[in-house]
Amino acid sequence: MAECGRRGLSLLEEARSRYESLQISDDVFGESGDDSSENPFYSTTGDSNSDNYTETNTVDARAGETRSQSCGPPGSVSNGQAQEEGWSDTLQDFSVPHYQDTHGPTQKMPANATAMDFFQLFVPDNVIQNMVTQTNMYAKKYQERFGSDEGWTNVTLAEMKAFLGYVTSTSVNRCESVLSIWSSGFFSNRSIALKMSQARFEKILKYFHVVAFRSSHGGSQGLYKIQPFLDSLQQSFSSTFRPSQTQVLHEPLIDEDPVFITTCTERELRKRKKRKFSLWVRQCSATGFIGQIYVHLKEGPGPDGLDTLKNKPQLHSLVAKQLCQNLAGRNAIIFTGPSITSLNLFQEFEKQGIYGCGLLSTRKSDCTGLPQSMLINTEAPQQRGQSHIKMRGNTSIINWYNKGNFRFLSNAYSPTKEGVIIKRKSGEIPCPLAVEAFAAHLSYICKYDDKYSKYFIFHKPNKTWQQVFWLTISIAINNAYILYKMSDAYHVKRYSRAQFGERLVKELLDMDDCSPTQ
Repeated sequence: MAECGRRGLSLLEEARSRYESLQISDDVFGESGDDSSENPFYSTTGDSNSDNYTETNTVDARAGETRSQSCGPPGSVSNGQAQEEGWSDTLQDFSVPHYQDTHGPTQKMPANATAMDFFQLFVPDNVIQNMVTQTNMYAKKYQERFGSDEGWTNVTLAEMKAFLGYVTSTSVNRCESVLSIWSSGFFSNRSIALKMSQARFEKILKYFHVVAFRSSHGGSQGLYKIQPFLDSLQQSFSSTFRPSQTQVLHEPLIDEDPVFITTCTERELRKRKKRKFSLWVRQCSATGFIGQIYVHLKEGPGPDGLDTLKNKPQLHSLVAKQLCQNLAGRNAIIFTGPSITSLNLFQEFEKQGIYGCGLLSTRKSDCTGLPQSMLINTEAPQQRGQSHIKMRGNTSIINWYNKGNFRFLSNAYSPTKEGVIIKRKSGEIPCPLAVEAFAAHLSYICKYDDKYSKYFIFHKPNKTWQQVFWLTISIAINNAYILYKMSDAYHVKRYSRAQFGERLVKELLDMDDCSPTQ
């Protein structure tokens, strides 16, 4: 028995040694808590019967004839055609070229750096000063049109920082109404309420703008009110941190109260969503740092013609290209969900020196060019850990069974190399190395999302551009905390994510005794 235990432990250590840079057991926000799920595939379950093409015969009630439903999903190719196109059961070993970049923070922060110092790597004073200028311009124009506002005076840089601090405090206190700060209720906060009156805050909130007026040559893009800010933020993400070789493309968890999310059904969650945009990110799977963001408006005009696309796999493929446009030639490995994973995308990425490993779904993925035999479930019994692989060039399609069929497409991991997934209850489950890598990296991102969902700004504006603005501010704060954890300042005072947020709010409000060294 002891020998079995030692063997299981050695397998776990061997699996983890393959991901030394991943910090699988590390809690990115410095707090204890359960992992998001026992499922290693990022809340993705095995294909349901409605999501599969099964080799069974069905009776046509009208004609009384039996027809076979083994044609596979749209775009997939027959076995004969698959052989002609080069798909084979013969597997060949290969390795991805060495990563052509360093990873980690690009500048060393001093040990006495404050939360504000890290935040201002992404939102510096000149960006906040622009908000001051644009807000005052909008207030002036508004009052010229609708009459003067006697209670209004031009906002200052210090007041704008305090305004950002008040709204940011909702991510720490988790209250939807920022005005609760000045109330006498549960979410009141007397210590920070004294820095600005509620009336003054509401005036700034009324006129707050990042871009007051549409540029004459700015077109009709729906996000013109914050596009310069998004561009600046994106540039700062890229210049302050270089991600690891392994990265994930996905939609982060940005919805309602985490308690609501964990207790509601998927149907209730879909009904609850009222956002008019979707946010996609490219995220470093070793640290959780979000290096690239892409906002897609669900209604109205959008950049790159994406608003005209109704086919989701096609839309998501173009989003993936936007997110990875700066990775060409670096030999990065990206992990993708079913809606992005496709043979055409991975082949195009491979030509650019970008490699992919993604989960496939016969219902959500673009299965064009994939062998039908790998996308159809058979009725023959299968054992856990059993896999079937076909290969063409360096691209392999994997059908792996673990209480359901999971399918993967990869050109980043050799199909001849084996891995293992170790579960607390069921022990070790053999799998191809691509499956092990996908599970390990996505588990880390899933943990990040679980933590992140607790700290997004709860303020709920009605306008789409404001929703996007506060969401990206939340991402900037989380990125700032990740850089803080990787700096010498973290070794001076080990703040949790909640404590870091509290310090940032106090520093934005210019309150005394808010140095992280105290």
